[in-house]
Amino acid sequence: MATKRTLTEAETFEQYRISLTNVENQSEIATIMAEFGYDTETIAQGKALLAETRQLYDANKIEDDETSAAYSRFSNLKEQLAKIYSLHRKKAKVVFRNDALTLDKLAVSGSLPKAHVKWLETVRKFYSVASTDTDLQSKLAKLKITADELAEATALVSNLEDARAGYLREIGESQDATKIKDAAFAKIDDWMSEFYAVAKIALEDSPQLQESLGKLVRS
Repeated sequence: MATKRTLTEAETFEQYRISLTNVENQSEIATIMAEFGYDTETIAQGKALLAETRQLYDANKIEDDETSAAYSRFSNLKEQLAKIYSLHRKKAKVVFRNDALTLDKLAVSGSLPKAHVKWLETVRKFYSVASTDTDLQSKLAKLKITADELAEATALVSNLEDARAGYLREIGESQDATKIKDAAFAKIDDWMSEFYAVAKIALEDSPQLQESLGKLVRS
């Protein structure tokens, strides 16, 4: 069973790389380890596992970066829409301050929900109603809410929905990539754990050779 890793994943890669490189390149170590079952073919298996893990690690990092980019797009669009809607909401409350029915129709009565889904439903209703009711539009125009602004905000609602869907998709892909990477790490950790255990026995009388494998030997 692999021991719990105390290094970062990047540090672990470097340690494993050094170990597998030096066990091949230092003839004295190679000879001794071959006698304990770690010949060239076996070391090649370890290097292949390490290369596969590195590939999956890099793929996971790419997915993480894509998730961050997707969140940034979603966050920026929401901020943009929230700023526009906040002003339109205030203006609508003034225009229809004596018309409770219209305030309800535009979903501007009461407090604005904070949870994203409910918030977006409230915003969507406002622009859906305002964009299709010419009478409301003429009244809103008194406080300079133009048809173009309503159309722009309606497009932002759609773009925000797409951005959130993309962000959630990237989260899922990143989580899947993390699981796959973690599984690969578990394999190489286990392989290297046994490798180091054997090396400790094989090189017991040569601590300096053990250290050539990237493992500090305490005196």
